[in-house]
Amino acid sequence: MLPRLRLRHSQLPICNTTQYICWQCRHASLATTPAPPIEQTIAAVSPISRYPPTQPPSHKPPEFRKSQLNRHYQSLLRSSPLIILFQHNNIKATEWTGIRRELAQALRKVDEDLAKEGDNSYISGGMKLQIVQTGIFESALKVVEFWDPKRASKPPATHPTDPMTASSEAIDQSVPDKRSPAFTHGLSHTAWLAAAHRKNKHLRHGLEPLLSGPLALLTMPHVSPQYLKAALSILAPQAPNFAAPKRRTNPSYYEKPVQDGLQKLLLLGARVEGQVFDMEGARWVGGIEGGMTGLRAQLVAMLSGLGAQVTSTLEAASRSLYLTVEGRRGMLEEEAKGGKAEAGEAAQAGSKKPAV
Repeated sequence: MLPRLRLRHSQLPICNTTQYICWQCRHASLATTPAPPIEQTIAAVSPISRYPPTQPPSHKPPEFRKSQLNRHYQSLLRSSPLIILFQHNNIKATEWTGIRRELAQALRKVDEDLAKEGDNSYISGGMKLQIVQTGIFESALKVVEFWDPKRASKPPATHPTDPMTASSEAIDQSVPDKRSPAFTHGLSHTAWLAAAHRKNKHLRHGLEPLLSGPLALLTMPHVSPQYLKAALSILAPQAPNFAAPKRRTNPSYYEKPVQDGLQKLLLLGARVEGQVFDMEGARWVGGIEGGMTGLRAQLVAMLSGLGAQVTSTLEAASRSLYLTVEGRRGMLEEEAKGGKAEAGEAAQAGSKKPAV
């Protein structure tokens, strides 16, 4: 290995280094702040929101699964005018899969039949069979039935921290109180207080006898007797109006997992447009001939018949009076004509007598 030689500083090569200058920052000292807009000078500044707009303060912690289920059930009750309640007893996952498959197949067939008649609504995609937790569902049902967010008390309009109010009062920068009446969502303290208030203890939503044990719901986005009849023919068949499909036309319906699951599924009732129906009432809704169009036609025919009956009843007295007066008038005219004829005959008989 060659020995290392130490060089002197005077013999080292000279490197020409230049200082870096940021041309974008050289005029930073000359920057100025623009003037505020005129709206900010004549009106109060909006208070800073201390919570995200999609997650306002709530009575129950929103990060818990129970709170989200409560919120989901409230949305389900408000968006589904027709809900069918079933009780399920230890149905396996494979059995649920077979039941949902047969239900979807029957509903698609109704879509095709209605499409041939000109109805292209195709609401089978919005129908869903799902399992719910009974206790949380009952709590959500109380909120939906006994509390209306449109009628909730509103905060005063002249609050000093309102952006529309020109006030110099200091704005509280802390997190707002969750009990404030300004929050009117389903998980708010106002909604919970309205559902749990003592004055609502005596109120009944009608589903108290059915909300016990494991529950499953069939939700529909629209009230349609045709779809309800097809669903009941699969989930709760009953001859002759709700007969199950024949083995020749639908052999998969008679598979063992499907039949075992249907034996563990029991129809309890229905909630139609806020009204509670039992099993017979649910089947009555599904048995309406012609669907909602047929029901409207029956209603129009019934109202037309009642109107005609009322009109004939009101016209009966005046009609009988008119007939009586006209009959009496004809009798008087005939009597008058008969009297004139007798007077004429008497006059003629008097003129024919010989003079004495």
